[in-house]
Amino acid sequence: MRLGLTFGYWGRGPSAGFVETAQEAERLGFDSVWTAESWGSDAFTPLTWIAANTSRISLGTAVTQMTARTPTATAMHALTLDHLSGGRVMLGLGLSGPQVVEGWYGRPFPKSPLTFTREYVDVIRQVLRREGPVALEGRYAQHPYRGEDGTGLGKPLKPITHPLRADIPLFLGAEGPKNVHLTTQIADGWLPLHWSPYNPSVYGESLRDKPEGFRIAPMVQVVLEDDLEKAMFPIKAAMGFYVGGMGAKSKNFHADLMRRFGYSDAADRIQDLFFEGRREEAIAAVPSEFVDEIALVGSADRIRDRYAAWRDDKHVTDMIVTTKDPTALKLLADLANA
Repeated sequence: MRLGLTFGYWGRGPSAGFVETAQEAERLGFDSVWTAESWGSDAFTPLTWIAANTSRISLGTAVTQMTARTPTATAMHALTLDHLSGGRVMLGLGLSGPQVVEGWYGRPFPKSPLTFTREYVDVIRQVLRREGPVALEGRYAQHPYRGEDGTGLGKPLKPITHPLRADIPLFLGAEGPKNVHLTTQIADGWLPLHWSPYNPSVYGESLRDKPEGFRIAPMVQVVLEDDLEKAMFPIKAAMGFYVGGMGAKSKNFHADLMRRFGYSDAADRIQDLFFEGRREEAIAAVPSEFVDEIALVGSADRIRDRYAAWRDDKHVTDMIVTTKDPTALKLLADLANA
């Protein structure tokens, strides 16, 4: 199982010491480092900064928002950084939800997310292969554009720049069962926001057709702290926000996922409390059992014991960890190399 490190997206400003942390992860033998975006910092700029200050570690976006850029623009970002980094880019894509797509990016949320994703990936693959001009008469992706509000002067083009690699690994951040199954068919890997090595059957049907070599790289929060309740709190706080507030009450992909993990009552309770403005209670309503399934928290001995379940999970190929603690990074590197 490969180890990766994710920085996510920024809060009020740049994450302090993220370049130095990436360098330490590279020194410890981590395979990859990842950045993200939501409605603040972008994913590619910090990744480029890291690329300039490292030499070996792979560079991934987990995830870059598909509606933030046309697929050709995303492909341009990827092929440019792949050249500058010497072939280290891994492109992770995600669609997000209607609240972000329409509220921040000012785009309509696609009525057929699967079709949108399939077309988006198709265009990126065409750009990177550079076998001919990009051409697609899709429902969402039209190259060249043929809409009634266009000039009709567009023509198919292929990238001026020759991509360094036609096979830049492409990952999708998907949550719904149909989206996960589509990911196994059109991408090289999948970035689960939550995964449980104790309950992999949650995605069993969606993964039934995954090809040989398909990568599953879940995001795993790691908190090294002897006080277990204190260790769990930041994860509960994040879950309270994602399940309670990241989306509408009637349409929240994170709440739906929590229900599929078997915590329907807790998901409903968290949403009710969050929408009533009782955020502290919403955080407290996140079950400790759920946190323990999807994260590694507690003392070094406890993390060491629970790491074994992840290591022995035959589905997981990469563990993408969230931590800024150098001691935790060293512990994980030791466990991976044991």
